[in-house]
Amino acid sequence: HYQLILNNARQIEKDIALLNLTPSNKENYKTTGSHWLYLAEEKNYPEVFFDLTEGPVYIEEGVNILPFSFIKGPAAIMSNSVVKAGTSIYNGTTLGPETKAGGEIKNSLFFGYSNKGHDGYLGDSVIGEWCNLGAGTSNSNLKNNYSSVKMWNLARKDFEDTGWIFLGMIMGDHSKTAINTSINTGTVIGVHANIFTRDFPPKFVPSFNWGGHNFNRDYAFEKALETAKKVYSRRQKNLTPELEKIMLEVYERTKLE
Repeated sequence: HYQLILNNARQIEKDIALLNLTPSNKENYKTTGSHWLYLAEEKNYPEVFFDLTEGPVYIEEGVNILPFSFIKGPAAIMSNSVVKAGTSIYNGTTLGPETKAGGEIKNSLFFGYSNKGHDGYLGDSVIGEWCNLGAGTSNSNLKNNYSSVKMWNLARKDFEDTGWIFLGMIMGDHSKTAINTSINTGTVIGVHANIFTRDFPPKFVPSFNWGGHNFNRDYAFEKALETAKKVYSRRQKNLTPELEKIMLEVYERTKLE
């Protein structure tokens, strides 16, 4: 839900305060600002710059931040994630566990095990688990006329005016985009969707959808399940029977969309 995007920066600060952590020595890192830097393990980041002027930065164990990256708080990077060289991460961003991040990311929430490993812009968005954004994928988070963004409401089966000017996209678990995909402001993408089109895809992409504007067809459940198993195995994890049942239930409930 887009409320996650709007509240994430404040929530990061609240969560860090609840953890009652001991801040790292900022003299060991390149920083600016009065807020604190929290690293679960002290690592050498000689070419990484932390901007702490608007909020703290929290980094869990096993995180690898490659040189010439910029991270602006409030921000949180969960365990075993990778920040590619030259990445810019702006305030309000959370990278869930084992996320790969690259390019420019602002005020966005990754639930984990997802990849945005290449250049491209992602702003004011929520990305589910096991997603992959192809190289050059970018989203719009501001309309050209600066009017408030409308977003698909799954319960009402219609678009609703959110009242917010800055709003990107929401992507469900296991969904993917091809290289150089452009996502419109306020787009909602279901689970297990594969988007490949030279045009903007629709502002609502149903679950288990394969294609773009001119090529929309059902993503067969058996093929989606096969791909999900491969994705899990790449991270040394298993797709449990319980998760398979959930996938099938979602497929049955959303196939009429």
